[in-house]
Amino acid sequence: MPRRSPRELRATAPEGPSERAMSSLLVGWCPGPPVCGALHTYLFVDGLDLVARSDSRMVGLDPRRLLRPGGPLHPADRPRTVDVATQERPVPGPDRLAIHIRLRGETVTWSEPAYPGPDGGPVEEVHFHLKQYLGEIARAYAASNHRTTSPDHR
Repeated sequence: MPRRSPRELRATAPEGPSERAMSSLLVGWCPGPPVCGALHTYLFVDGLDLVARSDSRMVGLDPRRLLRPGGPLHPADRPRTVDVATQERPVPGPDRLAIHIRLRGETVTWSEPAYPGPDGGPVEEVHFHLKQYLGEIARAYAASNHRTTSPDHR
């Protein structure tokens, strides 16, 4: 096997676990009655509903709680575990769906979501660009807050 120069080695990107594919986050919400039982949040990671794919008995928490500035989904200096959903079916219960959130540089990481990916294999960790992540949370919070406090909302 021929030796490669240091310049060639630096120019070649490493392959394997050190490479991180960045995911996209889309946050939606349901306004509650009469559409469904209660106001709740949808968390779509790369187009997949994280809550429904993790546990179909679960429903996302209220967006006014989950998405508020400085709230549970906002990354902080220290990693933390946050509840994102609670059991709704067959009856409301004590079970919770939690994810571990950490911020490193310009990357937000969710670990332990444990849901089946598009290929059926488990998704155990996802990474988001900080700017896209915070922008999406702010957008969804503003939309849900406006909708739930406007006079047109019944």
